[in-house]
Amino acid sequence: MKALALVEAPGHVCCRYRIRAFERALAERDIELTVAGLARAPLARWRQIRGAAAYDVVILQRKLLGYLDLRLLRQSAARLVFDFDDAVLYRDSNDARGPHSARRTARFSRVVRLADAVIAGNDFLADCALRAGAVPERVGVIPTCIEPSLYKTADDLENRRGSELNLAWIGSSSTLKALEERRDLWDRVGREVPGVRLRVICDRFPNLGALRVVPIPWSGPFEAEDLAASDVGVAWMPDDLWSRGKCGLKVLQYQAAGLPTVANPVGIHQELVTHGVHGYLPDGDDGWVESIRTLAAERGLRGLMGRAARRHVEEHFSVEAWSDAFAATVAPGRAAAASRPHASRSADSIKKSSSA
Repeated sequence: MKALALVEAPGHVCCRYRIRAFERALAERDIELTVAGLARAPLARWRQIRGAAAYDVVILQRKLLGYLDLRLLRQSAARLVFDFDDAVLYRDSNDARGPHSARRTARFSRVVRLADAVIAGNDFLADCALRAGAVPERVGVIPTCIEPSLYKTADDLENRRGSELNLAWIGSSSTLKALEERRDLWDRVGREVPGVRLRVICDRFPNLGALRVVPIPWSGPFEAEDLAASDVGVAWMPDDLWSRGKCGLKVLQYQAAGLPTVANPVGIHQELVTHGVHGYLPDGDDGWVESIRTLAAERGLRGLMGRAARRHVEEHFSVEAWSDAFAATVAPGRAAAASRPHASRSADSIKKSSSA
């Protein structure tokens, strides 16, 4: 069986974690995966879409195609799967025009209505698909997944720890803007928690006032080790429609590296972090300072939370945990039903969770 994934770019983070992560699982089920960046030039794109007819299933990731392109893809694809891990029906948090876009909404509605299966990265996104008119039985939730075996843990490097508390933040230049918006908070953390510093793993580095920033240029081969050399992961995002669609990759990476996480209680953070177990979810600036101060003072607590976080990601957000669900969605009948109780949720459960 042959599957084609049409993505923004083969090396894009969403493709790596949501499609290529399952490549081996598909191969084990005799599903040959081809990944291709969606052509930008109209003529090249039409040729590419028409060529999709040579495959048994096409996975369209995140891209909201125009009416004609989507119709041609629907005609060409024997089975069409739409995968998305961002609130692509809205504009992002940094867009001055605001979140709502009639063009995006219309394109999103068309693709989720026409797809044979819709894979949403979280319940909020699945609910967006249902509200846009997707067939309920075709909508499922498969979270962004991590391969824990690729990550050394903080415990593995325990013998190199010093007296300073190394916070960690990992992400792209675009998501760094959210961190910079709270410069006042990080400045206060730097002033009130002795010996704290923030290791920023990125391609750009901010000025956060009194909080000392240690620049760590992002490198794929070294990102896991760079995280494990830290003590606590931090994540902050605004409470808006775009952010509620986020799937929490950085938090999952912290957990795979055996780090407790301090994050604001917005969107997926509330699902990934149980307050007091895998880290803290402080609701205000005082809570942030107190959480970081507590973790700075209690090394044993950091280790306890970090190990709980690692178990959490292994059991609930690992590639192994979701391989059956992904393969079964891409090619029904080629994979046994998922063996774990947290397999892809039904539309009914999504409705219940979103109305609770």
